[in-house]
Amino acid sequence: MKHQTNDYVTQVVSSPLDVNAVDWNGLLSLQAEPTPFMRHAYLAALHSSGSATPETGWTPRFITLTRNGEMVAACALYRKTHSYGEYVFDHAWANAYAQHGLAYYPKAVVAVPFTPVPGTRLMARTAADRSRLVKAVIEWCEAEQLSSLHLLFCDAADIQACQEAGLMLRHTVQFHWNNEAHFTLGRPGGETGTTLYADFEDFLASLSQEKRKKIRQERRKVATAGVTFRWSLGASIAPQDWEFFYRCYERTYLEHGNPPYLNRAFFQTMARTMPENWLLFVAERQGQPMAASLISVHGGRNGPVAYGRYWGALERVDCLHFEACYYQPLAWCIAHGYRRFEGGAQGEHKMARALLPVKTSSAHWLAEPAFAAAVEGFLEREGDGVTRYLDDLGQRTPFRVSPGQELVRK
Repeated sequence: MKHQTNDYVTQVVSSPLDVNAVDWNGLLSLQAEPTPFMRHAYLAALHSSGSATPETGWTPRFITLTRNGEMVAACALYRKTHSYGEYVFDHAWANAYAQHGLAYYPKAVVAVPFTPVPGTRLMARTAADRSRLVKAVIEWCEAEQLSSLHLLFCDAADIQACQEAGLMLRHTVQFHWNNEAHFTLGRPGGETGTTLYADFEDFLASLSQEKRKKIRQERRKVATAGVTFRWSLGASIAPQDWEFFYRCYERTYLEHGNPPYLNRAFFQTMARTMPENWLLFVAERQGQPMAASLISVHGGRNGPVAYGRYWGALERVDCLHFEACYYQPLAWCIAHGYRRFEGGAQGEHKMARALLPVKTSSAHWLAEPAFAAAVEGFLEREGDGVTRYLDDLGQRTPFRVSPGQELVRK
């Protein structure tokens, strides 16, 4: 579908494979918070592997805006028939619609399927282009008679454009680790600043005695069980290690009663098209692999970033999850100068590993005025609760003292 408004040409396509990869990635490179998960290859792999397709409830409707033959704005939009794989939960809204005899599905979601990583969702060359994209998306939703539109895990520029368009905001909490060893110079009250941790022990030294002791105990349990780790980055990840990882990942999902969102073909495609964005840790015991965690890595605007993504195990070892998904990646990040490690959705337990709370944001539009008013009231109350929750978490620092005063470094 294609139409023109003023000097913008809006096109809606039914597959990421119908979008020019060079134009898409070129636009992504201009954004304030690009992530590997918005790359054309990543989105295309979700589709071509069968992981995010109409058959799984994710019908692609990628929207692009061009002007004078140049792509100036674009987003990955999906027509959804359920709310799974989004990590911003609206099941209660769907139930309320059903109780009033209204259809909540299908709805529209601007997001990266199965990937709760904050970043750019509305790619645009200028603020005016981004505003026009928001308008185009809403117009498409109205034309399709969809119940609602949801833009998930947006960056600041996206949120500003959505607010200006009258969309409602919703906030959730994630936990991220920063490679920042706070210090003071000279006597108390002197200059303060940050530097990178020298090593994992340096990081542990910044924590309170209780947290430091707990982490050492957890790591000792894994080591005492005879588990060791090795890591591989990018093209050095062997095909057999990708295959072993998938066995672990699939088994862990199945043990929880659900098939995995991502299939084997998706990860095989990642190994072929985006190897540079993946870091794999394999746990071994007596020379045999028994667990794995897969981390995504990215250069980042403000220094390299790592994203905790997937894990699985074929054997049970006490505290193995913490070692594979937090301590090994954090030690690697410190050794390689990575500035941030994002731990993924939810999980207050991550604070004990020095992953601190951050607020993430989404934007929402509902076509039905009465429900929009009700949801707006709910979001105001929920937002107040999130603010209080963040304030409470802020008083529960895992560091020796409050951040900025933990260490006196000579």
